[in-house]
Formats: sequence, structure tokens, C-alpha cells
Amino acid sequence: MRLLIWILCASIFFLAESCTNSNKQGTAKRPNIVLIMADDMGYSDIGCYGGEIQTPHLDQLAKGGLRFTNFYNAARCCPTRASLLTGLYPHQAGVGLMVYNNYGGSYQGFLNEESVTLAEVLKEAGYKTMMSGKWHVGHREGQWPTDRGFDRFYGIHIHVDSYWKVLEGCDVYLDGKLLIPDTTDPVNHLHPEEDWYTTDVFTDYAVHFLDEEVRDREEEQPFFLYLAYNAPHWPLEAPDEDIEKYREQYLEGWEVLRQEKFDRMKAMGVLEEGAALSPSDAPDWDTLSQADRAELDFRRAMYAAQIDRMDQNIGKLVNHLKEIGEYENTLILFLSDNGCSAEPEWKDFGYKFEENTMANYEEWKEESGRSSSQGRAWANASNTPFRLYKKWTHEGGSATPLIAHWPGQITEEGGFNRQPGHLIDIMATLVDVAGANYPATYHGNTVTEMQGKSLTPFFRDEAREPHKYLFWEHMGNRAVRKGEWKLVAESGQNWQLYNLAQDPAELSNLIGEQPELTVELKDAYSAWADKVGVKPWPIK
Repeated sequence: MRLLIWILCASIFFLAESCTNSNKQGTAKRPNIVLIMADDMGYSDIGCYGGEIQTPHLDQLAKGGLRFTNFYNAARCCPTRASLLTGLYPHQAGVGLMVYNNYGGSYQGFLNEESVTLAEVLKEAGYKTMMSGKWHVGHREGQWPTDRGFDRFYGIHIHVDSYWKVLEGCDVYLDGKLLIPDTTDPVNHLHPEEDWYTTDVFTDYAVHFLDEEVRDREEEQPFFLYLAYNAPHWPLEAPDEDIEKYREQYLEGWEVLRQEKFDRMKAMGVLEEGAALSPSDAPDWDTLSQADRAELDFRRAMYAAQIDRMDQNIGKLVNHLKEIGEYENTLILFLSDNGCSAEPEWKDFGYKFEENTMANYEEWKEESGRSSSQGRAWANASNTPFRLYKKWTHEGGSATPLIAHWPGQITEEGGFNRQPGHLIDIMATLVDVAGANYPATYHGNTVTEMQGKSLTPFFRDEAREPHKYLFWEHMGNRAVRKGEWKLVAESGQNWQLYNLAQDPAELSNLIGEQPELTVELKDAYSAWADKVGVKPWPIK
């Protein structure tokens, strides 16, 4: 009898231990997730999308991962971040415009209670959730990252508009507590011997969180890290050594740069052979004075340096994942929040081009705010081969590179996916890979149904049911895409229809040749606009 009892106890103990080990293994098999977002970066700025800027770390991720050539953001910073974080269209999340005014409903200017964030969903699934960088979807107390599912946060709740200092109203917070109020000389707490430079400190805190929450954890727990850079958003501010790498590389001008990028994009497969380059949206370089060419070369060099520095920091993060043994089990996603900016609108050479020059650079290099930008002419090159810019729903404003890297889980390493996708797909993808549940209710509120579709079939080179339609609206600019067709209009202008498979630069308007399709897409857009609460522009 005693022997029987001993065998029974041993069996129960062995079964319990097996279940415990099984759970630990199951948890360990769930991937970590790192989501990285650039700010105002053009579709073809980085090397693996045909760009001339040195981005070896992103290029390496692309070489071992998958590049999406028809992926979309929401054409502007705040709406994009709202959509990315919630898996909803921006209006459904309450951020149809920006965060500075509350127009109510779809335009209240902060994430609503009918949405859940990636952090909230993944935290419920047992993930450690961390964020570093620019939030910009609600800056008043109660709307912060730590209120919306993030365990750890270092960064700025609103716009940044500076790299070297903390602007008034743009205070730096750590885990919901004020860390650095506005100052021209912020302290680099993790590395006091180094300058406080946003791209560096955002990365350093991401690494710091990984050390505190992951390296030294007692139990296996997957993590979600959202790293939201403000690079390469204006102002143009970068370390001198990075700027020097690009000086005098742009003296041949934007027409030459656009053509070189376009040729590389076709050669590497980002664009298909039938693609065309949109007409230049800039003055003829040859008509400019030598002095202006030199100043414009300097401005583009500063912009390139900002992206170069971001890539260096992404390399630092990837190397740290390897050091702590998490790289092989981590899904990394990289994208941009909108197309390159032409701000100030329709100024070819950027903010304060006449006032802030190479001659007085030492006086304005850390001025911040609207001290400088690269202007429309260089932005046109950043968005090669597309036309228009940030804020517009044409391809130049809404198309983004998307790199997915996940060791052992992506079938065609270095390949391309050409199926249309949208920010709304990120929530669906992370729910899928994490084995999480997207809730019907959260904290007593009914949650809007998830709008996206998981991208994971593409990782395995499998078919996925396509979106019937994809939609955009921002400041009256609007669009709807179905398959290879896109109906698009600038604010206050008539609709245009393009076949993006044949004409990705949106050059040949076919609206007169497809009357039935045009009616279908107009009706689909109207129904969607009513559903999500689009208001006429300008909003009153």
C-alpha cells in the first residue's frame, strides 16, 4: 500500500513538473516583439529600398527578412501612431487629425476607450511591455503610455522637434513621472559623459529596459518593445561626424539623386520593371547658384546623417538582443509614420534657408524648433518614385517601407511581398504571433472590432485573403484602394483613379475609363467615412 501511495505521489509530482516545464517552454517559444518607427522618413531613403544613405543594419535586417513594397501608413504622425497602436483606422481610435484640439468623437485628439493598444493586448497575454521615444497620441495626464498598457516608458508625450534639448511643453518622462523638464542642457542620465541626443537616449533606454526587465528576469517572459524615434523629422540636427560623412555627396542635385535611386529600386526589385518615375517637383538644379547648391548639399547631408545615426542605434539594439540571447526569438518590424515632409509647404529649400546657413551654423545648429528642414525639393527625392508628401494620401504621403525580420520564421529571406497592407494589420499580426486575445470589452468598455489581417502568412510565403478595401482620410485628402486600383483625391479636388500595379507613381488618371469601378470605390469610401466619423474639412 505504501509503495502504491509512493508511486501515485511520484506520478503526480512528475506530471506537475512536466506541466510546469511545458508551460515554461511554451512561454519561451512565444516570440519577443520589437516595433521600430521612424518619423517623416521617405519611402526610398534607406539602402535596402534603393536609398543612398548608409543603413547597413537595416539592410542586414532586410537581407535576413522580408520587405513589403505595398505597405501603408496613415500619412501623418498622430493618425499613424493611433492606427499602429490600436489596429483601427485613426478615426475609430479618436485621432482622425492631431492631438492639439478636441473636436469630439473621431477627432477628440487622444486614444479613446473603445480602442485597446498593442501594449494592453500583449500585457494581458503575459508580455512585458516597454516603450521609448515619441508617443504623440495623447499628452494630457491619463492619456500617457503608462495609462495605456506600457509597463515602462522613457520619452516625450507630445511632439519632439528637437534632438539636443527639451522644448517647452515637451518634457521627458520616465514611467509616468517627470524626469527632465524643458531645458537647453538636458542630463543624459544613463551616460552622463555623453550629450543628450534623442536618437541615442531613446535607444539607450530601450537597451536599459531590456537589461532591467529581460536580462535579469527570474522567469521566462516574452517582451514587447516599441521604439519610436523622432528621426529624421525636422529640425536638421545631427552629430558633426555623421554630417561630415555626407558632405559634398549631393552637389550633383536632386534630379541625379532621384534617377539613381529609381534605377537601384528597379534593379533590386523594390519596383517592378514597368514602373515610371514621377516628374521632378523641384527647380532645375542647373539654374541654381554655386552658393545655393553648396547650402542645399549641406542640408541634405544633415538629413542623411539623422537617418544614418538612427541606423547606428538600431544596430546597437540588435547587437544587444544578441548579447542577451533574445535575437533568435524576436520579431523585429521597422516602418515610417508617413512619407517625407515638404514642410514648410511649397518651400523648395526648407525653413530659414536664407537665415540659417553654413556660415553661421555654430549659432543655429542646436536652435531646434523650426530652425531648418530639407524642404520640398529634397523631400521629392526622399519619396522617389512617388509624388506628393506627408499629409497627402497619394503614395508619396502614405507609402512606407516595412521590414519584417524573424529568424527561422520567414521563408524567403531577402525577399519582397507585394500584397497591399496597412498599419491596421500590425495589431492582427502581433495578436497572431503572441497567441493573444483581442478583447470584445476592456475595462468595462466595448472595444471596436479589429480591422486588420495578420501578415504571418506572408512570412511563410503563403496566400492571405486580401483586404477588400483600404481607406485613408486626412485634412480632406482621401483615398480608397481595392486590389491594384486606388481612387485618391487631394482636399477639395476631384477624384483620380490609378492602377498601381502598372502605375505606382500615380501618373495616368484612368477615371474616365473605369466608370463602374469608380462608382464602386466612391460608394465604398462614403460608407467607410460615415462609419468611422469622417468630418468635412476644415473641421469646425
